[in-house]
Amino acid sequence: MRTNLFAILPLLLLSNCSENEPTVDLEKGRKFDMGFTTWSFGPRLQDVNDTYSFIAANADIYAEHLDTAIPWNAWINEQPLPVAFINEISGRVNRKISGMQLLLSVSVLDANRSELAADFSGATPAYARLDDSAIKEGYFKHIRYLVREFKPDYLVIGIEVNELKLRSPEKWNAYRNLITDVKSRIRQLYPALKISESISLHNLYEADVSDPQSHVEDIMNHINQNDFVAVSFYPFLKNLRTNTDFQRALEFLHKQAIAPIALVETAHIAQNLLIPNLNVSIEGTENEQRAYLETVLENADSQGYEFIIWWAHRDFDALWETFPDEVRDIGQLWRDTGLLDENGEERPAFSVWQSYFKK
Repeated sequence: MRTNLFAILPLLLLSNCSENEPTVDLEKGRKFDMGFTTWSFGPRLQDVNDTYSFIAANADIYAEHLDTAIPWNAWINEQPLPVAFINEISGRVNRKISGMQLLLSVSVLDANRSELAADFSGATPAYARLDDSAIKEGYFKHIRYLVREFKPDYLVIGIEVNELKLRSPEKWNAYRNLITDVKSRIRQLYPALKISESISLHNLYEADVSDPQSHVEDIMNHINQNDFVAVSFYPFLKNLRTNTDFQRALEFLHKQAIAPIALVETAHIAQNLLIPNLNVSIEGTENEQRAYLETVLENADSQGYEFIIWWAHRDFDALWETFPDEVRDIGQLWRDTGLLDENGEERPAFSVWQSYFKK
């Protein structure tokens, strides 16, 4: 859902790269890991550096989230990779946090989750079906390259893929063929790598479809074949606001999941969200955010989650101010979900995070 936003950050990653050295407590009391994505709160190089430093001090896993263009032409036609792509990947790899587990999330789909991700030229590759041999080969090469570069511990090989079945249901079966082929080949090369595809819980729970039970069963029969059930969950997008709301959604997930659960991206707003152009008006408070995080962590502990990834550690107002007009409204959806506010002041939810992280 944030595909267009990722075009804004790569240039920040190209210089002054450094490895962070976290201290990881191997004797921690909790059984699940806690972390953040590397989404920066501001546009400056120092803001990016500070983001990685914060993660190194307050997490034991982190996520590099690649939800942008794919160099299809280069992979399919054996052409040179775009410089912008090489620079973005090298910038992230050079900042890899030593001694910490890494989740690599990659999207094969576009922002609307209805079509393949575009190439760096903006064009979508030509295909008859998503499981065309050229598409399978191109995406395999893409994932193989990224895994070689990042050397992740966990791989999400498709992001929020259940939304494809909602928006382009005629492509779902071909998608499954595509991703199953690529997963199988990657597993042969990296048998120890844990691989999954993420689902958006806020669009699976109480899905607006004619036959919800069959819809959920079809998706989960596919997802449960993965090494873990990777979940994207932003409860405010479903207008879930109370502990009871949060718990019901998570209990729905627990009933559907067979493989271990990991929240690969999640967050909740800490203040009101008003976006007139999108007809969005959602109430939010810091205490509501705290309650959501408490609920998530309690469930992670009691249900044996693999890990949870909070989307942005700090509100990104400073970065949002630099967004082009065409993505400012979309970007505002997640702007105020940090455990720190835009000034770096701790919210109540951060104390909850720390209390669990120190266990």
